[in-house]
Amino acid sequence: MLILPDLPYGYGDLRPVLSETTLRTHHGKHHARYVQVANELLAAKTRPATDLEDIVVEAHSEGDRKLFNNAAQAWNHGFFWQCMRRGGGGGPGAELASAIDADFGGLVELRKAFTAEGAAHFGSGWVWLVHKDGRLTVISTHDAATPVTEPAAIPLLVCDVWEHAYYLDHANDRAGFLDAWWDLLVNWDFADRQFAAATAGKAAWRYPRGSEAS
Repeated sequence: MLILPDLPYGYGDLRPVLSETTLRTHHGKHHARYVQVANELLAAKTRPATDLEDIVVEAHSEGDRKLFNNAAQAWNHGFFWQCMRRGGGGGPGAELASAIDADFGGLVELRKAFTAEGAAHFGSGWVWLVHKDGRLTVISTHDAATPVTEPAAIPLLVCDVWEHAYYLDHANDRAGFLDAWWDLLVNWDFADRQFAAATAGKAAWRYPRGSEAS
């Protein structure tokens, strides 16, 4: 059974970028609903408990859009929470910083690419910093689409650009939200760990697994 993991910080800890109201709604209602529906669909299939990553990949390959949408959104949100921390911002560690220099020309240029990609994304979706084929790249995905379905892609960071992620605090100013998110919330320690895993060929972050009996 899939679980709704706790946030790695308090609901009020990401102010002023994200209010307590936004986090309680986003985590406790939106993310929780994806988990609930995914569990209902899995129960109807009498599918055995397994890792969420496997469920996402299998639903995608089988063309099961409803299960994919809910399972992938559960995963995307779980990853998104890890990409933020109280007192975030700043910059990456030395190894990731070196890769950013090589692939983007520096952190300032990465910031421009990331925030521009997210601001220009049409409709609902996500903007990602991804390690793929030995280099870093910025991509955006529509709706529930996720790098989980690409075996060679390891995400380092993601920002949610669905309106429910920011509208209560930033109205229709997605660009302003992305700027504030990058400057004040990015969890570079997490991105460093993801990068180290990607370059070493080791396991990166995985969605927390519930008990078999739950």
